[in-house]
Amino acid sequence: DFLCISLVNGFTQLRYNLGDRTVILQTLQKVHTNGNTWHLLNAGRVGNEGYLDLDGINVTQKASPGMNALDTHTDFFVGGVSSLNLVNPMAIENEPTGFTGCIREMVINNRELNLTVTDPKGGANIGDCDGTDCGYTVCKNNGTCQVGNSGFSCSCPKDWTGTNCEQSIHCSQNMCGSHGLCIPQPSSFSYTCACALGWTGKYCGNKIKFYIAKFVGNSYIKYTDPFYGKRDLQYSRLSLNFTTNQTEGLIAWMGKSEDEDNDFLAIGLTNGTLKVVINLGERISVPLMHRKYFTCSDGRWHFTTVVQNQTCVKVYLDEELILFEDIDPQRKYTALNYGGICYFGGFEIGRKVNIVTTGLFQKEFIGKIKDVVLFQDSKKIQLMKAEGYNIEDGNSGN
Repeated sequence: DFLCISLVNGFTQLRYNLGDRTVILQTLQKVHTNGNTWHLLNAGRVGNEGYLDLDGINVTQKASPGMNALDTHTDFFVGGVSSLNLVNPMAIENEPTGFTGCIREMVINNRELNLTVTDPKGGANIGDCDGTDCGYTVCKNNGTCQVGNSGFSCSCPKDWTGTNCEQSIHCSQNMCGSHGLCIPQPSSFSYTCACALGWTGKYCGNKIKFYIAKFVGNSYIKYTDPFYGKRDLQYSRLSLNFTTNQTEGLIAWMGKSEDEDNDFLAIGLTNGTLKVVINLGERISVPLMHRKYFTCSDGRWHFTTVVQNQTCVKVYLDEELILFEDIDPQRKYTALNYGGICYFGGFEIGRKVNIVTTGLFQKEFIGKIKDVVLFQDSKKIQLMKAEGYNIEDGNSGN
């Protein structure tokens, strides 16, 4: 498998092969080779349907039956490769040669690659394209960079301040303290404080302990499983208690959630109904919905367990087996490679649930979670020992 973007006779070309055939897309217009025109290129694939967009002019390739996952476990190369014999002959039209020119602002699956001296794994024969202290990202938030005798200075838009325009003016005098994160609220010309795990209060000054985690809507816990390396990933299990009076919300997500190809096991609510989704490698799981009762949004405690035995999934609600399904009888992928990461209630601040889950779940969880157990562990997860924000003590009234 491969995915390759190249210049061919002045045109930009995208080629990819998911295991069955090579798809080729080429832009309608040539690129300027005068050395001072920046071009914006968007290229990629959704399943086996490809798209290539140069400066707003789009070319697409309609999907046809066939493979729809890109299986590559190699390094990611930009501008050239360490050895030309690594290049698949079908990946480029002519003999492969390295790129000559400038590349900036490279984003892969919504994550920007820092094209700096220190961030890449390796490289050779790379120079500084800008030639001044003003790189394209020096001034954040649409600030304008000016080169001066002693480096650079940023001219900031009205809502931003700081050396690099990195700070909202609404947070410039914030009182959130060392345990809080300032969240600007431009509409009210103020801010709120997001409190780190173990702290609460308007300015995150009150220390708390909890065994029951209370989620208030812009909350999340991210737990790193210390035993991930020893797990048998073909036989996963997640159980927990939850209570809520909301009909929508993401309760738990086992998986890294960094890009669309990450494996995951997810539990949440849709229309008050328990919903479970599992991806073992090719987004093959249809959401498993429990439609028998609509009792999950009643403010009572509910106990749920999801068991993955290779491609067979069992879901228990209040100790009753409510779902039993084989999500892939072909047994193509059988392990839940979740990367040792578990999210509860939502994702990091600024990452919206409906976007990260591509619409599988609509919003963050509001309610309480307790008694989380991974696999067949004898001990519950200590939620206090994880990382997270805006978690309150849910012990009262239980």
